[in-house]
Amino acid sequence: MTAPEAESIRVRPAGRRRSEWRTQAPIVMVVALGGALGASARYGLGLAWPAPAGSFPWATFWTNVVGCAVIGVFMVLITDVWAAHRLVRPFFGTGVLGGFTTFSTYAVDTRALIDGGHPGTGLAYLAATLVAALTAVWLASAAARRVLIRRQR
Repeated sequence: MTAPEAESIRVRPAGRRRSEWRTQAPIVMVVALGGALGASARYGLGLAWPAPAGSFPWATFWTNVVGCAVIGVFMVLITDVWAAHRLVRPFFGTGVLGGFTTFSTYAVDTRALIDGGHPGTGLAYLAATLVAALTAVWLASAAARRVLIRRQR
């Protein structure tokens, strides 16, 4: 008897794989380029505004909040205002803003604060970042929609 998984495996012709790569390669490249730009901007903010050990990591906090607000406005613009080129969303949304916002650093910072004997600061940072980031994306997208509605009148 043949395993069900074996029956569903399809071998693609070599020409089709090349065609799929040609379609996906530009997306991968713009995400990588955007990610490098966003991560470089985030890194620069971290250097300009370092957090002493045990203190609230303000640079990471504001990077995430501002990045989420920009994501809110950006998503309204590319879904409600104009039809963007197919590479704009992967470049700016996934790449630049994905590289700029840093929720992995948020998790590491939280753990470092808690493990370093600052559980109050760590838990405050954990909650404040989550609430502020979600609020920022919601307020920014709502404000962008409100501005658009006024412009359409």
